Formats: sequence, structure tokens, C-alpha cells
Amino acid sequence: MSAGALDALIDALRRLPGVGQKSAQRMAFHLLQHDREGALQLARALDAAQERVGHCRRCHTFSESPLCDICADGERDARLLCVVETPADQAALERTGSYRGLYFVLMGRLSPLDGVGASDIGVRPLLARLGEDDSAVEEVILATSFTAEGEATAHVLGEGLRERGLRVTRLARGVPVGSELEYVDLGTIAHALNDRR
Repeated sequence: MSAGALDALIDALRRLPGVGQKSAQRMAFHLLQHDREGALQLARALDAAQERVGHCRRCHTFSESPLCDICADGERDARLLCVVETPADQAALERTGSYRGLYFVLMGRLSPLDGVGASDIGVRPLLARLGEDDSAVEEVILATSFTAEGEATAHVLGEGLRERGLRVTRLARGVPVGSELEYVDLGTIAHALNDRR
């Protein structure tokens, strides 16, 4: 492998969250020195995911089919819609086993300082979904993170949704301020979901 290809691999690994230069270099060296089959498996899996994974047409989460498994599940409570920032947040809520409604994944959060506005995340698709004639949604649960950006996103969404006559609730403060849902323990998430306001 040429130095250019090795540098490209390290740079690619650095794109992952929380991975710096040294960690990326360690991973690249490990894969090439000790686990070439694992490197090929990783490359094939990334290629397949890039090719086949899109967005669910109802909730905007990642899915290989037009409707994700949750949206296709007729046993879910269609009166409840939980709005989250990312598929990782959705997965964290699902692991609690305490929520049986549907979801909408924004794929981001408002961050004016970073130039991320309502048109850059799933606000329009969310409003379009709630405006559908067959929408049974009675309550929208805003489950954005308790960061400044997550709070701003919840505030903007809450104001817009209340104007449409929807009941809007927010996760209770059992989730620590400044935390990301995917890193919060399941008991805390379940308690916050049950005590939403």
C-alpha cells in the first residue's frame, strides 16, 4: 500500500465522531496489520449501506425500504409522535421499551452559529407529515437533546406545532442538561419519557 493510500485511509477514519489523528492511525494500522479480512468486511458493509440505505418516507429515519419497521408496525400508537434529532436518539428511546408511538427524525438540530437553520433539518417534512389528511397524531413529544441547540429546536418546533392545534410535550428534565440522548442510561430516558411535560 502506498503512503498516499494509507494517508487517505487515516483521513477517512478521522471523519468519524470522536476519532482524532492518533486513533485513526491506530485503527488503520490494526486493520492493515492484523485484520485485513475485517478491513474488507468494513469496506463492503460501508459500500452496501451507502448504496441501499435511504430514508423512511414517513419518519425520515434510515431504512432500506420505503417504510421503516416502526412505521410499518400497525401495533404502534399513531396518536403519539416523538420527534428526535438523530436515528441514534430514536434507537436509544426504543431500547427503553417504554414508548409505543411513532417517531420523526429531524436528522439534525437548529444551530444558527453553525449556519444550520430550519431548512437544513427535517422541519418541512415533519410539518408536511402532520398536515396529511390521514394524520392521527394528537400529541407531539419533543425529545431533542438538552443542549442549547436542542432547546432552541424544541422551542421553534413547539411554537409552530401549537399553532396547528397539536398538544406538544417535552421530555422531562430527568435527562441531564447538556447530554446527548444516545449516551444517557436507559432508566433515565424511560423516566424522562414517562414524566414528559
